[in-house]
Amino acid sequence: AKKADNGMSPMQAVITATKNADLLGETDNIGSLSIGKYADIVVVKGNSLDDITLLESVNFVMQGGIVIKQK
Repeated sequence: AKKADNGMSPMQAVITATKNADLLGETDNIGSLSIGKYADIVVVKGNSLDDITLLESVNFVMQGGIVIKQK
């Protein structure tokens, strides 16, 4: 698996990016996909844990439950 530019593993980079919910005290609204939370997701072609650079080519974006981008 490719390392992120900062030397983290891809999993560490993803966890770091999603942990902001805890830091902001917003775990009731963000930080995971579940009923009642904001649906902010991105979809890439492939497994970003195998190749973190896939996150540079996002195919689908949903923000607040609304599709923003769809290839």
